[in-house]
Amino acid sequence: MFGINGGELLVIILVAILVVGPERMPSYAKQLRDWVVRGRDYVNQGKDQLKNDVGGDVDWSQYDPRQYDPRRIVREALAEPAQAPRATSGAAAGGTGAATPAAANPATASAPGTPEGDVTLNGAPYDTEAT
Repeated sequence: MFGINGGELLVIILVAILVVGPERMPSYAKQLRDWVVRGRDYVNQGKDQLKNDVGGDVDWSQYDPRQYDPRRIVREALAEPAQAPRATSGAAAGGTGAATPAAANPATASAPGTPEGDVTLNGAPYDTEAT
């Protein structure tokens, strides 16, 4: 607690008692008690407000940051299928309505100006051999 051991804390308390004096000590002790009670009431009000806002019992263990593995999160994010961008219909573009193979699978389509072997996801390069 603040880098103070038990002996130092005892010396500080004794010096405070000597400085305050025995006449004013009961009033200061009562004032300290009132502050502690008021602080406890504020904490309890905060807990009650949180329970009302959240809606009852909450499993706080699922929000514990120690349970998350960043490697797993990235792996799962990369494993999710990429959302296909909205393609204009072929009839509106003057075509037959059939999609080209590159437009059918945007995850394997190469971006304009890139070699055919590069794989891109929504314009960002994606290396399948990266760890």
